[in-house]
Amino acid sequence: MLYAVVVTVCNGSSNDDVPQAEKRPPFDQETSLRFTVLYDNYVYTRGTTADWGFSCLIEGMERTILFDTGTQPSILFHNIARLNIAVDEIDVIVISHQHGDHTGGLLSVLNRNPNVTVYLLESFSADFIQSVENTGAEVVLVDDSVRIYSGVYSTGELGVQIKEQSLVLDTSQGLIVVTGCSHPGIVFILERAREIVDKEITLVFGGFHLMNASDQDIQNIIDRFRELGVQACGSSHCTGDRQIGLFRDAFSEDFVQMGTGRTLILTK
Repeated sequence: MLYAVVVTVCNGSSNDDVPQAEKRPPFDQETSLRFTVLYDNYVYTRGTTADWGFSCLIEGMERTILFDTGTQPSILFHNIARLNIAVDEIDVIVISHQHGDHTGGLLSVLNRNPNVTVYLLESFSADFIQSVENTGAEVVLVDDSVRIYSGVYSTGELGVQIKEQSLVLDTSQGLIVVTGCSHPGIVFILERAREIVDKEITLVFGGFHLMNASDQDIQNIIDRFRELGVQACGSSHCTGDRQIGLFRDAFSEDFVQMGTGRTLILTK
């Protein structure tokens, strides 16, 4: 087990009668980061709802980030309520790419809290960008890699047919990389992260988009993960069930099970 990662979980055995405030463990913002999965294909905490898509809340850096917003606003807000998330405390929203399973809840979030900065890709459609601007939110269009604020970076716009950005967090223990679907290729994303900050990767999690990948393809990716210094992996969303199993087998106790309501607390 990684010494660098301190994980506290809200597990699937949680009682439905537990008050919402107890659904996520507290954390020390001075020393720790807290990641909460709000939308995913899999349920981790009882009482939350799974659906095809991804969203994750990141707390403990300089500002609170919402990374992607899932597919259906009703499911996103059900999980937000269940996990006692305060939407008005979100400062920054980063959208990985313009697919509905990552953008579906965005306007609903902005209707409740327009006082945020939204990082979109320059390749997003003009209509989509305008719809976000119409909420009153500040929009930043991303092309190259960019420092969002201290210790937090966008990889910039990667890929050709489907362009996408991922998040890179620079911590004292190494990099944490959060992905939406990894359409440009998960290895390519991690290589880019290492170019932005030359540190080994403590954890990568999110969708890896490997549903059609063979066992050998996955093994090749795992081998490259090792070369890049990846210590722990949390493949989910569009990775594929069989493929997730291969990552789980390879990383053993350093595989991080994802799903709605999954809460991770890691040292900064």
